[in-house]
Amino acid sequence: MKAHKILLCCGAGMSSGFLAQAAQKAANTKAPGTKVAAKSQSLVEDVIEDYDLLLIGPHFASHKDEFDELAGQYGIPVAVIPQSVYGSLDGNGLIDFALDVLNKS
Repeated sequence: MKAHKILLCCGAGMSSGFLAQAAQKAANTKAPGTKVAAKSQSLVEDVIEDYDLLLIGPHFASHKDEFDELAGQYGIPVAVIPQSVYGSLDGNGLIDFALDVLNKS
């Protein structure tokens, strides 16, 4: 399985940071070599080109088009993290979701 670099985005990076930690633990087993990082929305533009996938918090769903435009310049898919995964900080669920998005893109 290919290792990926996954970027999570939320407002200040706090809640996505906890989710990224849980997801990294899951990735170590489910997708060895995969790296999961969290950044605040204000930093995404500076680092997006270094990633294979951008996952945004559910509260950014209304801004998905803007993220699609930014990430699209680099051929990077963007998806909204399901509320059930985000709200429960479900690292396993996030990795399953991310791998599904990557396999479809």
